[in-house]
Amino acid sequence: MLKLKKLCCPAIYLVMLTLPTPLLAEPDATETISYYTPASNSVWETKNIEPGFYDSPYTISLFNAQHGEDSERLLDQTYTVLGSGFGVLGVFALMPTSVTNWQEQDESLANKWLDHVKQSPVWDRDDLYLNVLGHGYFGGVYYQSARKSGYRQWDSFIYSFMMSTFYWEYGMEAFAETPSIQDLILTPILGWAYGEWAFKTEQDIYRSDGKLFGSTLLGDSALFLLDPVDTIGRNVNYLLGRDILKAGTGYFTYQQGKAGYGEQVENQVGLQIHYSYGIDDSHASAGISNKRNKHSTFTTRTVDPVTTGIIGFSAGAIYVNPNRKWGLRSGYGQQWSLGLYFTNNISTRLNYSTAQLKDKVSNESVKYENYGLDTQYYFNHNQGLRPFITSGFGETMYQESVDSKTFQINAGLGLHYKLNNKWSVQSDWRFVYTPELNTDENQFSTSLLYRFSEGEVSR
Repeated sequence: MLKLKKLCCPAIYLVMLTLPTPLLAEPDATETISYYTPASNSVWETKNIEPGFYDSPYTISLFNAQHGEDSERLLDQTYTVLGSGFGVLGVFALMPTSVTNWQEQDESLANKWLDHVKQSPVWDRDDLYLNVLGHGYFGGVYYQSARKSGYRQWDSFIYSFMMSTFYWEYGMEAFAETPSIQDLILTPILGWAYGEWAFKTEQDIYRSDGKLFGSTLLGDSALFLLDPVDTIGRNVNYLLGRDILKAGTGYFTYQQGKAGYGEQVENQVGLQIHYSYGIDDSHASAGISNKRNKHSTFTTRTVDPVTTGIIGFSAGAIYVNPNRKWGLRSGYGQQWSLGLYFTNNISTRLNYSTAQLKDKVSNESVKYENYGLDTQYYFNHNQGLRPFITSGFGETMYQESVDSKTFQINAGLGLHYKLNNKWSVQSDWRFVYTPELNTDENQFSTSLLYRFSEGEVSR
């Protein structure tokens, strides 16, 4: 059952049901209108950027909008998210315990939050679809807030990282649980990949006169699913002929809740939408609709070297040789990583390894896990075959038991071979040491690496 939480005017929902996107009103006789509308007041690709800016490609312009980025729009978006989030938290605090499941004897919310943020992040056991799809989607929501305010990809990623880390993991969600290691990494990185794809897909639909596969209905539906907030906002603003809705944010939710009868539960899908508004009489800026600039010259081409091509995902096999203290036989397992390949020399990634090892006495299977944040430095970086060194830190765990969790540091050597811009193969050996228990182990792994977007491109 679809449940929509109407956090704005009900007419906003009616607009999507009755009006095509995004232009409906009759144009003035002197006005030339094209169907497709830019997603915000401006986009990075339309700006005239001095080539020297890219000499330091990882410069952060998020706090210094010197290239015409719409910092006011992004600030409105941020205030809207912060206000709505804490508003919802306040509502939950006032609701009966039968609804929230917060017991009366529970400690205060402030103490809950403080207890959780004081702990080190944990490796959570959420379902894969939640960690990958759910958090990737929410990261994309944050990412597009900045991207559609005229910021480039790197600044939009930094914004998504800040919002997902400080607003969500160490903010809202910390009232309920300890921050998650996967969420801190996966949310902004996968949000970057999804958010940029959604942003470009939306632009492509606009350039195709609002059609997808030749269908206006599919185009309208896709635009709504890609960004329901901007789609609704553009319709409302254009219908009223003024930029009433300045900025907004929203997202789909999924949860299980009581069906209202008996003990049955149901899957509930919701859409939360929040807007900031004001009347623009000066026409000095355009809100969500940007209705005074109908034609977009947006192009997916960019000379910016920092794109989703620096995101890399790898999967492969690993051989684990544990310390004799554990009483376990060596064994094979799987290894995954997600990281940022900043240059041909430097990368950093979240590594996760798991294997089923056999107890030497009982021959019972013992689940081994190793996860950590590692950094690599590549030699011979302009060639296909690149030796590299790696080091990092993390935790080792057995049988998914927190009691067995130990801090580890690691270092090693490896070889990286570039197949093409998108695909590479790499093998490495790592020595893992746990200071607390004075134990060590050896790991040997081979993985296939995929780079997103255009992948590794020499510029």
